[in-house]
Amino acid sequence: MTHFPLKTLAWIGAGLCIIPIAAVGIAAAGGTFDTWFRLWDTVLPRYIWNTVQLAFYVGIGTAATGTGAAWLVTMCRFPGSRILEIVLALPLAFPAYVLAYAYTDLLDHPGPVQSTLRAVTGWGPRDYWFPEIRSLGGAALMLIFVLYPYVFLLARAAFLRQSPTAYFAARTMGHGPWSAFFRVSLPVARPAIAGGTILAMMEAIADFGTVAHFGVQTFATGIYQAWFSMGDRPAASQLAFCLMLAALFLVALESRQRGGAKHHQAGNRIEAMTPHFLSGWRAAAAILACLIPVAAGFVIPLVTLLEMAVRSGQNPFAPRYLDFVQNSLILASVAAVLTVIGAVIVGYRMRLAPGKAAMITKTLSGIGYALPGSVIAVGLLVPFARLDNTIDAFMRAHFDISTGLLFTGSIALLVMTYIVRFMAAALSAFDTGISQIRPNVDAVARTLGSGTLNMLLKVHLPLMRASLLTALLIVFVDTMKELPATLILRPFNFDTLAVQAHRLASDERLAQAAVPSLVIVAFGLLPVIILCRTIARTQQTREAVEIEGLVPLEA
Repeated sequence: MTHFPLKTLAWIGAGLCIIPIAAVGIAAAGGTFDTWFRLWDTVLPRYIWNTVQLAFYVGIGTAATGTGAAWLVTMCRFPGSRILEIVLALPLAFPAYVLAYAYTDLLDHPGPVQSTLRAVTGWGPRDYWFPEIRSLGGAALMLIFVLYPYVFLLARAAFLRQSPTAYFAARTMGHGPWSAFFRVSLPVARPAIAGGTILAMMEAIADFGTVAHFGVQTFATGIYQAWFSMGDRPAASQLAFCLMLAALFLVALESRQRGGAKHHQAGNRIEAMTPHFLSGWRAAAAILACLIPVAAGFVIPLVTLLEMAVRSGQNPFAPRYLDFVQNSLILASVAAVLTVIGAVIVGYRMRLAPGKAAMITKTLSGIGYALPGSVIAVGLLVPFARLDNTIDAFMRAHFDISTGLLFTGSIALLVMTYIVRFMAAALSAFDTGISQIRPNVDAVARTLGSGTLNMLLKVHLPLMRASLLTALLIVFVDTMKELPATLILRPFNFDTLAVQAHRLASDERLAQAAVPSLVIVAFGLLPVIILCRTIARTQQTREAVEIEGLVPLEA
């Protein structure tokens, strides 16, 4: 492989990832103003208002929960703090729509909570008020429970990196722990907190399964309804265009926050913050504050889903369910392998020939993470449906043969959607691995006569084995969870675990939906376990430094 094919392949990958954006923009522009006016007079204001509210609530909730938990486990020592800083990441294993199924069964009118309440008090159905879980507020809570780890992990890393000098100076000047936190630590960690919050908001506006189950009308549900329920493709394209603009706006905000996240470490590099040792009611309050998000985002829904699965009486090893598992595994495996190969091509081009062109291809290749699955699905379905019609018309005219739909409704187009959607995650893992390899390794390999391909296969890939495995695992699990793109593009009679869980929940068969949901969660636990092990190793390193006396332990 020479530089030229590598460059060409990188541009092809970038072009593939930019197709949905271009297609959605062109399709939206091609629609008539009558469609825009009809949308504005009917559903568009409601979609805008609900989507904005959802993003706002999720942003506030994840920022407060993630930042507070990160500060407590990083800067305070109390019973169980070392365990909590690991298990606080566990809710990442749950898709928000699976959480919605569990809490609906738990808190709905016929559920165990309200049934127990009526049995204990003797109240009738109209004698009391109970919060409605099937609401915009309920959807926001589900998303907060599973997305706060974004903020928690980034904020915790920022608190660990910051210099204690300014914090100690604030304490010396008479500021208490909370005052020093708000005046010094929080402003320093603000870019990381803002970045995690914006990522959570992007996931919120892209969510389909949760809001659809709770009957909340947002852009994500509107796109699906316009495309399938009403068959109005121009309206679906214009709604997708609006959602795409909102997502790209959040991307610009997140990029600006990362660009401004510059912090220069003062003092000794091994210097660390002195923790506050909590006892009594303060320790109890800290434990409770950290346990609530873990219980709400992981323990309660897991126990509820297990109870629902047992109650359903379904056999998860029945041939029907094994077919769903097989379909999901095939899609996830193929998508993971092809996405990582694409990330290696794009990222390796950046390694060999860094410059403006390489940066453009890398940026374009990673832009799909900002787009909801429904937008990417519509963006690929529009041009490929037109291509199918063109090929069919040509074959009919010249050979009297009907080719039908070659791309639309195929596994190939669905896998292409996953590649576009998750390329950024694979690129991020590749960058982490390649950054650990010093440039002089390349120079030595060149001196020994290795070409570009030989150096990649025999030098770089073996050294990046762990990072590439992480990339494969992340894309694999994200593909297993993806719902809106799979619903729109899946081949006929080709259902996955996510689609089956959504279908059963839509039919109010929540107990039956627990079985495929649990399988999805089981796969989702894999990357979270790896993440928790990484956090544990980091903590062990910090403890070793403290034991050697390099970091003060006194309160």
